[in-house]
Amino acid sequence: MIELRPFGALGGADHGWLQARHHFSFSGYQDPARMNWGALRVWNDDAIQPNSGFAPHPHQDMEIITYVLEGAISHQDSLGNSGRTEAGDVQVMSAGSGIRHSEFNREPGVTRLFQIWILPSMSGGAPYWGARPFPKGERAGRFIALASGFPEDAEALPIRTPGRVLGATLKAGESLDYALADDRRAYLVPARGAVEVNGVRVGTRDGAAIAAEPRLRIAALEDAEVVMVDTV
Repeated sequence: MIELRPFGALGGADHGWLQARHHFSFSGYQDPARMNWGALRVWNDDAIQPNSGFAPHPHQDMEIITYVLEGAISHQDSLGNSGRTEAGDVQVMSAGSGIRHSEFNREPGVTRLFQIWILPSMSGGAPYWGARPFPKGERAGRFIALASGFPEDAEALPIRTPGRVLGATLKAGESLDYALADDRRAYLVPARGAVEVNGVRVGTRDGAAIAAEPRLRIAALEDAEVVMVDTV
């Protein structure tokens, strides 16, 4: 089963400084049929204007992954962490027992990013923040784990859930296969380009909610950058 969620049909909001599209219910956009996809709770497609952002606010018991498409985002939190995550990089904030943070676009142009929230498999624990680059050449023609709750994914940023956030780049005409276990779900979004997933066309920034598909064949219709969550 592959349910296509076209970008133009997503919920959203325009706050002036922030233009957001929501793949799942979030803030003022509420759709009972789109509350989550397994443990995946939020996938926001955000465009943040220069010199603006999210003022300090709290989180608890959520794994928050930020995938930067264009520009950069500057992070500060109550643990004393600060950092700048730019296009091609990924940051993870594991909120645990509680953390406050801010995220601002300090760049001269618009910053575009995916913000992905996944429910943790446990409550509490010490909060954590980390970031690292993932050069696109390293994921050419294959998925690599950007964030993962599995110890074998040693190069990925850690999250407290039995799932993975994966990234791949494909040239037009290339394809890759991915095995999806019976008890798991996937959610795939092309950050750029268009792909076919088991014959279903998924365009730029569309979402594809996937279940009961033991093997995925992801074929690039044009040069593509793909992000996918595999979780319970």
